[in-house]
Amino acid sequence: MIIRHKLSFLFLLVILCSLLGCSQQSEKGNTKTLVAAPALNVDSAYFFIQKQVDFGPRIPNSEAHKAAGQWFEEKFKSYGAKVYLQEFEEDTYNGVKIELKNIIASFNPEKKKRLLLAAHWDTRPFADSDSEDKKAQFDGANDGASGVGILLEVARIISSVKNPEVGIDIILFDGEDWGDAGEDYGRMTGGKDSWWCLGSQYWSKNKHIPNYTAYYGVLLDMVGAKDATFYYDGVSQENAGRVLTQVWETAHQLGHQKYFKMESALQNGLIDDHVYVNKYARIPMIDIMDYRKAQKSFFPEHHTAQDNMDAISKATLNAVGETLLTLIYNE
Repeated sequence: MIIRHKLSFLFLLVILCSLLGCSQQSEKGNTKTLVAAPALNVDSAYFFIQKQVDFGPRIPNSEAHKAAGQWFEEKFKSYGAKVYLQEFEEDTYNGVKIELKNIIASFNPEKKKRLLLAAHWDTRPFADSDSEDKKAQFDGANDGASGVGILLEVARIISSVKNPEVGIDIILFDGEDWGDAGEDYGRMTGGKDSWWCLGSQYWSKNKHIPNYTAYYGVLLDMVGAKDATFYYDGVSQENAGRVLTQVWETAHQLGHQKYFKMESALQNGLIDDHVYVNKYARIPMIDIMDYRKAQKSFFPEHHTAQDNMDAISKATLNAVGETLLTLIYNE
């Protein structure tokens, strides 16, 4: 009897300790054990950015824009993706009619569970934040090319290293960056919400596949600068809070807390492509975007002639790319 009582007591003690352990874990958050993803080749991602810059500024209606768009299409096809093109015309705030092209690359089209990854590929036509020449054209190495470079590297890995268990759709949005910095959102024309993000507005209302949807989406914008910091934005928090938490927790588990800050910034007024994917396409999409909270501004070279390859950091590309790949291969 004494031995049985002792064994019963020990058994109850083990159960109690186990329950307490679970309780403590739930208070801290259940951190998922991550499966290792294929390694990002940061030199490859960097090369893809350099390749875009070598075309010249990808300003709509320019030869560089046409050549880059053709190269993206061919590159995705070489990786085995099913490629869709959306070609359309839009007017800009300053009266220019521009020819735009959204480029969509689908991997594992038979999979029902799908992730949507996106970036914009166009370049702003003038460096209106430059202190010396506000009409200058610039490379757009970070603002545009960095996100595209990482997505091209993701496509390469899917094609040649390891195929994920989910469907992946990569969209390169056009016409994101020809907006009016002082626009009056109450006076838009032609069914537009904004002069910014023309490609995502168009796609969200005219999907490449009728009734297309995705489990969630991740937008990359300005993800390659030195000392980048990525904060929560209000649109992501409101529409895709679960996804936001998942992505930032993944980044922290990988040791990238220097870049991914679990703090809020830009609660109001942020216009980026994920706004319209959430609003019209009804897909919960977050934005990974460089914002310097202390300076209340974007990365230092934003919309200046200095947004060139000198602004790009392989360490930042690695942090974002590794986080994205880990996300994909843990679904």
